[in-house]
Amino acid sequence: MKDPRRPAVPERETSGLRPRTTGRRVVVFADADSEEPVDWARAGVRDVADSRDFADGDVPPETLRGAGATVFAALGIAVVAADEGQLRELRAGSARPVLSVSPELVHHVLPADIGTYARGYRDGVADLAGRLTSAEWPAPGAARPARFRDTEEATWGVQAVRADASGFSGRGIRVAVLDTGFDLAHADFVARAVTARSFVAGEDAQDGHGHGTHCIGTACGPAVPPAGPRYGVASDAEIFAGKVLGNEGSGTDAGILAGINWAVTSGCPVISMSLGADVVEAHPPYSAAGRRALQRGSLIIAAAGNNADRRTGDDGLVGAPANSVEIMAVGALDQGLEMAYFSARSLPERGGQVDVAAPGWEVLSAWPMPDRYRTISGTSMATPHVAGLAALWAEATGRRGLELWATLCQESERLLQPSLDAGSGLVMAPR
Repeated sequence: MKDPRRPAVPERETSGLRPRTTGRRVVVFADADSEEPVDWARAGVRDVADSRDFADGDVPPETLRGAGATVFAALGIAVVAADEGQLRELRAGSARPVLSVSPELVHHVLPADIGTYARGYRDGVADLAGRLTSAEWPAPGAARPARFRDTEEATWGVQAVRADASGFSGRGIRVAVLDTGFDLAHADFVARAVTARSFVAGEDAQDGHGHGTHCIGTACGPAVPPAGPRYGVASDAEIFAGKVLGNEGSGTDAGILAGINWAVTSGCPVISMSLGADVVEAHPPYSAAGRRALQRGSLIIAAAGNNADRRTGDDGLVGAPANSVEIMAVGALDQGLEMAYFSARSLPERGGQVDVAAPGWEVLSAWPMPDRYRTISGTSMATPHVAGLAALWAEATGRRGLELWATLCQESERLLQPSLDAGSGLVMAPR
């Protein structure tokens, strides 16, 4: 778990960080899967949906959008359309204690404004690859030789984490990737077990963006692709593709929490989320979701964030959901195993630390047909490397939850980078 005693970093100006909200509230109850009643009627909340009323906790996106309250039973969390007076009545009339009430945030895989600090994640689009070139970083005159390169056999990331040398493939392990969906017709995955759900109203699970397909490719791509090098880590894992971000690249807490609830209820030991909102404080719903997922044997792994610019001395910050103590935060490395210039550095706030690092620079992976493959960069690309490795370790050891988290950290290769940047280091595959 994260250590809140890590050394502090210089203070940053954070007053300009104003994430988008929806007007709804996220209520965290004191326990999960409780049968204690909640007096929704007293609070004037109607049309309440409970995930236990749907198979595998799979709440339909139309229900998420239209319900007065949606309860994610496995997490003990509800998203509610209510004002302050209704929320006071809810607290007063509930037999289940309420731990927190937070505004529902909007999370992104794409920047809302690429010229403004801390506006979403700067990856997942083709033009980013053109901007992230080795000529831009490091500063002129600084030598940074590559330790790894893509070959005909495997991408540099697969080589760096030694997935190509592992005797494990993630067989029997369910990996949930909560993102923009998946290209269900991708030629490299025609024989794979894929379970797909959409939690975005008006959109099916098909990936109309590309980011989700890329992340799934890195985490679970085939050992021997029909064309090109190996780019996937856990080649035999069962894929659970949850669409929680729409085709434009954004989504709300409700959809993301619905995806987590579905993944946990479906028995996925590994949940990968390359998404976020750039806020300094941990978002209480994700702390609760991460903790309760761990208790049920599911480890949530999330991107630390791409809001840094180390070339100008801007260290960025680990945003939500990765800044929750109970969620593993992943930073991005380049081919020299140095930190990518955009990879966020730890903050002293509890939970705001990078836990591990993985390849996130110029990563080749799957992309919706007909393109088939694309190379992009970001902590979004580092995260599914770790998710795939978690599946390998889950297969190799049988460990789940906190034990799996501890194994990933213990088996990481220590780097010359400070722990503020790389956490425990580069996660490695089991032999």
